[in-house]
Amino acid sequence: MANPKRLVAGKPAVNRAASLYAAGQTHHANGRLREAASLYGEVLALQPRHPGALNLLGVLSSQIGQHAEGARLIRLAVTILPREASFHINLGLVLRELGQLEEAASSLRRALMLRPDVADVHLNLGVILAELGQAEAAIDSYRRALALQPGNPETLNNLGNLLREQGNWDEAETCLRGALALQPGAASTYNNLAVTLAEQGRLDEAVTAYRLALALQPDLPEAHYNFGMALLRQGNLAAGWAEYEWRWGTRLMMAGRRPFSQPQWGGEPGAGRTLLIHAEQGFGDTLQFCRYAELAAARGWRVVLEVQAPLVRLLRGLSGVAAVIAHGEALPAFDAHCPMMSLPRALGTVTETIPGAAPYLHPDPAAVAHWQSRLPVRAGKRVGLVWAGSARAHAPALAALDKRRSVPLSRLAPLFGVPGIEWLSLQKDGDPEGFPLLNLMGEMADFADTAALIANLDLVISVDTAVAHLAAAMGKPVWLLNRFDSCWRWPQGRHDSAWYKSMRIFPQPRAGDWESVVTDIVAALRQFSEPSPDAAR
Repeated sequence: MANPKRLVAGKPAVNRAASLYAAGQTHHANGRLREAASLYGEVLALQPRHPGALNLLGVLSSQIGQHAEGARLIRLAVTILPREASFHINLGLVLRELGQLEEAASSLRRALMLRPDVADVHLNLGVILAELGQAEAAIDSYRRALALQPGNPETLNNLGNLLREQGNWDEAETCLRGALALQPGAASTYNNLAVTLAEQGRLDEAVTAYRLALALQPDLPEAHYNFGMALLRQGNLAAGWAEYEWRWGTRLMMAGRRPFSQPQWGGEPGAGRTLLIHAEQGFGDTLQFCRYAELAAARGWRVVLEVQAPLVRLLRGLSGVAAVIAHGEALPAFDAHCPMMSLPRALGTVTETIPGAAPYLHPDPAAVAHWQSRLPVRAGKRVGLVWAGSARAHAPALAALDKRRSVPLSRLAPLFGVPGIEWLSLQKDGDPEGFPLLNLMGEMADFADTAALIANLDLVISVDTAVAHLAAAMGKPVWLLNRFDSCWRWPQGRHDSAWYKSMRIFPQPRAGDWESVVTDIVAALRQFSEPSPDAAR
């Protein structure tokens, strides 16, 4: 019996498919997606393995939000024509939409093996690598893109913004100003330039750049949000709080907005109604702004706090609070709500009216006694130390900031040479092995335990972390090791804090200069550790 022959599309069918495919491309290019999809479907009915139709129908599917189907179709096209660079490019872009970043980067790298001279591919690979937190590789991709296409404002903007995140402010500014020279109407580039200027302490210039960004695009959330933080750093709190409300529109925070049907509180009297105050960002933010619960209660509200689980036990003792629940637990009935960092705006806080009374956090006396019993007999001043913040690897920009605010423990070694100090680690995730630090942090169940341990100390030395807020909220002396591109809470040039009366700030005089900070703290520690005249009698 003869072998069956494969059916091969005849020439009329091939010609018909080519005509339909060309018409589909025209509709697609002009935004008529429904018509294009129909024509690509007709092509595939005639030639099921038509690689171009599979590829473009996949692109179109992704354009209308069907990213998984888009990836499936483009993968089929790739299996048919594996050396077609454009297919790998499109697959990489669709995989990025699906959040499959590693595979997306691999697809773009395969495209570059076939076509290394395509600037846009280097650009898109840089974007994906930056999202993966591979900053150096992303910078290299952007530089390759610029070598091929020097006048691309998007590449200059992306490179400048990533260099800024890495603390390379001079080159970042050059790139961003170059992008603006090519595209002076780009509001997002003005925003990136403003952030770069603000991080260098050039706040007046930054404010001007933010205003230019918002003049070009009045509804740009990132510019409003960053503008708000610049105003707060300048001490213009009223205007700063208003701009800070735009945070919910930013890519960083929009997913955290709570879709409550109840209105957001604006400071009005409560008359016995229930107000839900909910934590929204990090532990330090909650510890700083929970103080406002008492002020809300003074306006007649029954205050319920919803906070991160490790803070529940500690905050149950907060004045003015009727109940404290952990995030994720069932919420009680309430009449109004307020994100915790919107409280200063609701209550009209300006510098002169910051509620700075401390202590407002109080550890349990029994827990204080327990941790006292776990400490050796006192032989000097007891000092707790925190040298690093949370790595926050899920957000590359925040991870880069955490590297700038943290200090390698080895660089703090001169502190341990000061006599008369007993050192304790208050670092939650860090190994002080090899350094003279008593480490009980593995026994801390939550912040209530940490607070009880801190109650037995004379001083806390910390980088900008939640523990610094905790100790200061307890009224303990806190020495803050502060990075050069300071958070808005610690205004430039200040060594004290309007938020915490017991805090003393040791700022970097230059970016990355921890040596000067350590030298200043060593000098201060020598004075601090000296026995008082009364003790000598």
